[in-house]
Amino acid sequence: MSVIITAVVSVTVIGLICAIVLNVASKLMYVKVDMRVTQLIDVMPGANCGACGYPGCEGFAVALAAGEAKTNLCPPGGPELIKKISEILGIEGESIEKKIAVIRCLGSDDAKQKKMEYKGIPSCAGANQLYGGQCACGFGCLGYGDCLKVCPTNAICMETGLAHIIKDLCTGCGLCIKACPNRLITIENESIPVLVACINIEKGAIVRKKCKYGCIACTKCVKECPDGAIVIEDNLAKIDYAKCSGCGKCADVCMTKCIVKNKVI
Repeated sequence: MSVIITAVVSVTVIGLICAIVLNVASKLMYVKVDMRVTQLIDVMPGANCGACGYPGCEGFAVALAAGEAKTNLCPPGGPELIKKISEILGIEGESIEKKIAVIRCLGSDDAKQKKMEYKGIPSCAGANQLYGGQCACGFGCLGYGDCLKVCPTNAICMETGLAHIIKDLCTGCGLCIKACPNRLITIENESIPVLVACINIEKGAIVRKKCKYGCIACTKCVKECPDGAIVIEDNLAKIDYAKCSGCGKCADVCMTKCIVKNKVI
């Protein structure tokens, strides 16, 4: 009997000691929760895309509450989210321009040459693993819609082997960028006047044999631009939007029509 009593007393004493230690630890290690963080998380779009530069919506909310982030860093949330953030934090929010994804390729099935017939897994990532896919141009759209599959707003569609962005549905979250193995999708301001829809950096003579819409670095756009906003780097035309006035002359003179105006992006 004494053995049982001793065991019960020992267990009780150990339990009391553990309870006291845990209670003291909870007091000493208590971290005050900022209720604003919870409120901010509730109004976030929940895409967890990382476009804000932080690890998901919660990371952005924590940074906002700590005064370490600007209110206009979330493209999917847009102006409406900025307004809600401002109300929660009691601060004035920065302005934001809507951003959208753009496909820097015009290589539809009728425009690009093929180097082989791909019979593998119907995915861009899979095709890219086999000599860069079936298209002669190793920089263009692979045509299997990996970007479409990850888009949370159904803002991407596939037509004749080429991805297209539905601007009204796009929130600029950037998830499609991560899904594209050729990295030909970028996020731009919706108001950009023109776009160089090609990322092929091969020499012009080679590009012409692979795609009729590829940039051949002919420099006609450079010479025609009245703002000095276009340069040729690595055999590819590049536009400085800070200088571009949106006249559209570069698109008018482009020999391969790889520079497109905003209304057709």
